[in-house]
Amino acid sequence: MRAYLDFEKPIAELEAKIVELKDLAASGNPASLGEEIRKLEQRADTTLKELYGALTPWQKTQVARHPDRPHFVDYVKRLVTDFTPLAGDRAFGEDEAIIGGFGRFEGQSVCVIGQEKGSDTESRLRHNFGMARPEGYRKAIRLMEMADRFDIPVISLVDTAGAYPGIGAEERGQAEAIARSTEACLELGVPNVAIIIGEGGSGGAIALATANRVMMLEHSIYSVISPEGAASILWRDGARAQEAATSMKITAQDLIRFGVVDEIIAEPAGGAHRNPQAAIESAGRAISNALAQFTGSARDDIRSRRAEKFLAIGRKF
Repeated sequence: MRAYLDFEKPIAELEAKIVELKDLAASGNPASLGEEIRKLEQRADTTLKELYGALTPWQKTQVARHPDRPHFVDYVKRLVTDFTPLAGDRAFGEDEAIIGGFGRFEGQSVCVIGQEKGSDTESRLRHNFGMARPEGYRKAIRLMEMADRFDIPVISLVDTAGAYPGIGAEERGQAEAIARSTEACLELGVPNVAIIIGEGGSGGAIALATANRVMMLEHSIYSVISPEGAASILWRDGARAQEAATSMKITAQDLIRFGVVDEIIAEPAGGAHRNPQAAIESAGRAISNALAQFTGSARDDIRSRRAEKFLAIGRKF
């Protein structure tokens, strides 16, 4: 059963009516109801496009967090062959909030790293809702250094509310691990591309998204803090999260204008959660085009182009 967001109520009502009429048609005379069903389907499609063509930042936040939105494992399953995940940071332990390994993308060897939120209660707990601890980022560093050693491009798929803020994580050097992971991204002599596929939250996201090419799915978000967190800090009122989301400029459309991201990847009508396969295919094409831009580039050139990209953010403002 499809999960509808609060603002999708008009679509939910129309689609419920369509299902009801189809059930009646299946048990009676389909010809008499066929025209009515077609009209409702057209109306539902039009309503969906209009609604998703004018989403507010807070509504985009809800879409970015939709439980049916494709996750890291879905992208890897469809885009990467022969994927072999590697575990552990060789210092403390394994952190399943970040998954990383090696495989082939369009026949080319790649290193793929990203956060996995999980799709049900058991997997969400196992992956800690995509909120990594220090060992997760140190695992990412280990994989990036290995990829760099063997001239293998790095693909990052970012989807996290932020790094895990627990006491144990802080005691084991959370901030240092995030900083080292960001440094590892910057020092790569191989091209790296990153896509914000859902939430891109705080340092937990930038630790993997400091890339030559940073892209966002159309209805994803990318920010230094969650809208709820910002509202709690600024106004001591988490209920003002909608106001914070608008003020923070967290949408792909805002961030490409500021030069924070390089490209917006279009989502299917109604968001990636309505047609995961189409969203993943669009992401795959974007990754392919991004990697092609660095074919034949020297390691120093790749590194300097990445550094210049981040140094240029905000200069024109």
